[in-house]
Amino acid sequence: MARAASVRRLLLLLLVLWPVAAIDIFTPKTLDALNGTDVRLKCTFYSHAPPGKRLTVTWNFRPHSGGPDQNVFYYHEQPFPVTMGRFFGRVTWDGNIQKSDASLLLWNVSPADNGTFQCQVKNPPDVDGNIGEIQLVVGLKVVLSEMHILSLAIGSTCVLMILLVVVVVVCRQQRQKRLEKSMEMVEPERDRSQKEKLKPAQPEEEVMARQGERA
Repeated sequence: MARAASVRRLLLLLLVLWPVAAIDIFTPKTLDALNGTDVRLKCTFYSHAPPGKRLTVTWNFRPHSGGPDQNVFYYHEQPFPVTMGRFFGRVTWDGNIQKSDASLLLWNVSPADNGTFQCQVKNPPDVDGNIGEIQLVVGLKVVLSEMHILSLAIGSTCVLMILLVVVVVVCRQQRQKRLEKSMEMVEPERDRSQKEKLKPAQPEEEVMARQGERA
C-alpha cells in the first residue's frame, strides 16, 4: 500500500511539473476588402503537440465603432457556426486542423465589418500563447494595389510598343510608295534619252547636200 501511494504521489508530481508549451498563432496584420466581396480570414498555428481531440478554435470580433466583443465561430472536432448575430449565415469554416490551419471565409463584407477579428487556438497541453488579430478594412471604392499599378504599367508599355511598331511600318510603306512613284517618273525620261542616243547618224554626203541647197 505504501508503495502504491508513493507511485501515485510521483505521478501527481510529474503531472504538476509537466511543462506546458505555448502555441504560436500567425495571422496577417491587416486585410483590405471591397464592399460586397468575400474575404478569407487566414489563421495558422504551430503547436508542440500534434492536433488532438481537445483542440479548440475560437474566433471573436471587436468592432472599430466600439462595443463588446462578438462571437464569430467556434471549432471543436467539428465546425460550430454562430446561430444568431451579425455573422449568422455569413461565415464558413475554411481550415484544416491537420495542416495547422484555422481559417474562415467571411461572405459579403460591408463597412460595418470594419474591426478586429481575433483567432485563438488551444491544443492541450499547449494552451498558452498569443492571439492572432486581423484588422479588416472594407472600402467602398477599389484601391489600386502595387500589383494593379504594375499591371497597368506593363499594359501601357505594351500598347506604346505596338503603336511604335505601327508608326514605323506605316512610315516605311509611305516611303516605299514615294520611292516607287519617283522611279515611275524617272523611267520615261531615261527611255527618251536612250532613244535619242540610239537614233542613226545622218551620212556626211546628205548633210553637205542639204547645206548646198540652202546656199
